[in-house]
Amino acid sequence: MKNFARVLLFQAVLLAATGLFGQGCALCYTQAAASGPKMISALKSGIIVLMVPPFFICLLITNLSYKKRNQFRSSRLSGAAGSSAIESENADLGW
Repeated sequence: MKNFARVLLFQAVLLAATGLFGQGCALCYTQAAASGPKMISALKSGIIVLMVPPFFICLLITNLSYKKRNQFRSSRLSGAAGSSAIESENADLGW
């Protein structure tokens, strides 16, 4: 129940952040409303262009991190120091 309260509080903070609602800006709204259909289409395309590449970059970094997650540990275990030193080093960490 304690975690539920934390999640609820976090969501309330996110919803209360007025800076996230940039479409409420009077200048932005009037400029977009006064522009023609070509400008509105260009604005929508620009939003997509600014959103899609960072999404795929984050997806790529997450994918690479997931695929390489054991590479560092396995290279340390096969090193010259031997696996017993590594195992004793990580024994207190619960690994």
